[in-house]
Amino acid sequence: MKTFFAIAALAAAGMASAQAPQPQAPQVAAANPSASLTIRFEQITAPTGRILMSVYDSETAHDKGGKPARVGMVEVDGATATLTLTGLAPGRYAIKVFHDVDGDGQMKMNPFGMPLEPFAFSNGARPEGGPALWKAASLDVPAGASETRISFQ
Repeated sequence: MKTFFAIAALAAAGMASAQAPQPQAPQVAAANPSASLTIRFEQITAPTGRILMSVYDSETAHDKGGKPARVGMVEVDGATATLTLTGLAPGRYAIKVFHDVDGDGQMKMNPFGMPLEPFAFSNGARPEGGPALWKAASLDVPAGASETRISFQ
């Protein structure tokens, strides 16, 4: 639906410029730059299962259990794995990751709520009595292509 409105707006702008000379407007891509982030997961100890991740675009969502801006999954078959997120708006993001070694889609916990499967956070952040906080885990994702590495704890 957004694409339809964008095409309609561009067509209307084209018709208006045909009626009277108008200064050239900047390209839509320049007004809405896109970013991609390639994430290389390292220190994978078990070459089975999959890596599940949540990507957050605000401190509130990240630290208060809000909805992630993106989620992702990559199958594991070695000591490293790679996943690329495309179509991101440039900005600040934080990533929470766990290695679902047994492939059941849930992080195994002990009776005290401590993780039994490997986990990690972007920016090399460490847990602080729970998941790492936005201040430590967030990183800038500029327009264009960028990369980061996440090592499991």
